[in-house]
Amino acid sequence: MEVDTTKLQKAIIANKRAHHWNTTNINMELLQLYSETSELFEATLKDDHANIQEELADVAIFLLGIAEMEHVDLGQAVTDKLQIDQHRVYDEHGNKRLVTDHDGKNA
Repeated sequence: MEVDTTKLQKAIIANKRAHHWNTTNINMELLQLYSETSELFEATLKDDHANIQEELADVAIFLLGIAEMEHVDLGQAVTDKLQIDQHRVYDEHGNKRLVTDHDGKNA
């Protein structure tokens, strides 16, 4: 099933407005995102799959909400970044290297 991230972003903001939750303070949203990410981390430590799914959803909701608040199409941003990463060259340790040609020679 494909998901339209633009529609999700708008639905998340609409839900926040309906509940009179924050839709303007990015710093507060980032703190909430951090909190939800911490809860996800705790769920993974406990190997609690049901809670992992819920916490992943919470992280996604805050991330998509922040994207909408910042007027960023997160789906497009992820697609663009993935394309960049697919063409990026990494060394044997997973570190990025600057290359100028397809032979892997450094600039």
